[in-house]
Amino acid sequence: MNDYTNSVTAGSLTLKLWRGERMCLLGMDVATPEDDFVGFSIEVKRPGSSSFLPLRNRLAFAYPAAGPSAAGAKQFSSLEAPFQTFRWVHFPQSPQPGIYTYRVTKQHMKTDGTCTPGDSATATISLDDQLYGGFLNVGFTRGYASSQAFNEQFNPTGKAPALIFPKEGGGGQFGPAFDKSKAPAGVYPWLGFEAYELIFGILHEVATDPTLTLDAFVYDLDEPDIIAAFVSLGSRLRILIDNSGTHLPKTSGPSQGETAFVKSAGRANVKRTHFNGLQHNKVLIVKRNGTPTKVLCGSTNFSFNGLYLQANNALVFEGPEMAGLFEQYFDQAFQLPTSFAKDPLAAKWHLIQPPNAPAVQVCLSPHTDPTLSLSPVASAIDQATSSVFFAIAFLYQSSTTGLVRSAVDRLTNKPLFSYGISDKGASLQVKKPDGTDGIVPFAYLQKNTAPPFSAEWGGPGIHEHNKFVVTDFNLPTAKVFTGSSNLSESGEKGNGDHLIMIQDPRVATSYAIQAILIFDHLHFASKMNALKKTTTLTLQKPVKFSKAPQTWFARFYKPNSQLEHDRTLFSH
Repeated sequence: MNDYTNSVTAGSLTLKLWRGERMCLLGMDVATPEDDFVGFSIEVKRPGSSSFLPLRNRLAFAYPAAGPSAAGAKQFSSLEAPFQTFRWVHFPQSPQPGIYTYRVTKQHMKTDGTCTPGDSATATISLDDQLYGGFLNVGFTRGYASSQAFNEQFNPTGKAPALIFPKEGGGGQFGPAFDKSKAPAGVYPWLGFEAYELIFGILHEVATDPTLTLDAFVYDLDEPDIIAAFVSLGSRLRILIDNSGTHLPKTSGPSQGETAFVKSAGRANVKRTHFNGLQHNKVLIVKRNGTPTKVLCGSTNFSFNGLYLQANNALVFEGPEMAGLFEQYFDQAFQLPTSFAKDPLAAKWHLIQPPNAPAVQVCLSPHTDPTLSLSPVASAIDQATSSVFFAIAFLYQSSTTGLVRSAVDRLTNKPLFSYGISDKGASLQVKKPDGTDGIVPFAYLQKNTAPPFSAEWGGPGIHEHNKFVVTDFNLPTAKVFTGSSNLSESGEKGNGDHLIMIQDPRVATSYAIQAILIFDHLHFASKMNALKKTTTLTLQKPVKFSKAPQTWFARFYKPNSQLEHDRTLFSH
């Protein structure tokens, strides 16, 4: 066991745990599954608890007479309704730091239809909430406004939740104002998840300590509490706001936000710019008595879309090295953004590696040569030997000959394991486990929903907005590329953006698990969208007393298939 994974074998069963951001990925494998093997039960003992509780499955072998969507019959104990998959992500309903203990048991089915346990394996892992204390913390938004969990907790009708989101879905600058007080209690922290905590944590820290000041790069900004927090800082705030496209002052302002910032912080502390294309950074830099101490960066816009609808990530780096680099960037952009592409800061990757911390490199744009930032990403994809995960918003809007786009396209012909998601027009493109593409319209689970799943709210703005690539997460050579960059040539040449490379398997594992969560959610949506008719989904019984042509697990043992890679990658 190390600090982010643990593995154990018991009889024919192998179990491997992987630490994610307040969640755990369980990889399970069976050497030679028996014909009556019907899946895995998973039980968890939470920190401070003395007993195991079974995780619950939305699918079952059969449903009550009232139907699979009947109240109270939506989830079933995995001791009786085992998971028919070789990996599962446990996302605790109320995550807490500490040691989690997992017990996984093979379940077999008797001729009378009841389950009986087989080999069982138990392992522990710490789901602490800090990646590298004192240096790096990563937070993800939940990205599940369109999900069964969101419906059950906050939106039981499955229709557009008007009290939670602005009519247009947010994503603009400064307004119009939206009253968050009428929304269900707890919905915004739930949706924003760790990214919400990181952003509002920094804003609260600066607001309550008069020795701190804040410099902010802003692209989208319409979250009223963030706007109010900026205003409350008075002259302790300097803010650089995008003014490109729909963010032009004549279309988006200077109502509310900009006017309020000028009044509170002073005209000299508020600027609007777009470098040569966009001011696309989403960055907060904390300074104590003028010295940079902490920086938040990543893909999460300070907006309803960014925090509450989209799948996004945020990173907080502590220490003068990283914060100081971004502060130099901010100062240059604040003075003369159109010349930054020729500044020495834009001409190289910057290495940051404090003691006992992973190596981190940062590339700041715009720069004159986009290959400077994009070549390392494409090379890492091409050189990967184990796996590649990507979640890249707008990838398919870039040129087919672009470095990263071309490297992703080449993955289809490689034997390694890969999953990926990207926007494609009004849809999402999902690289499926068999290597083919699936298209998921934004309204994916409104019309074609198979019981026991209920209709979900879908619409513009509910989509993948991350920008990250993970290569060989399970190897010492693991790398993560992330930040605000869309990983396109035009963006790197014109936009104010940042791209971060982290060489570390612990960090890579966190991002890989997030990619799996997003992929599985959208892959299921893709399958539902392809249904010709509504069909009730059930677990599969053994072939000997069902009409199934083969066992549920046979496809996972097909040599050299993506599903075989899936089964073995996470469990060994």
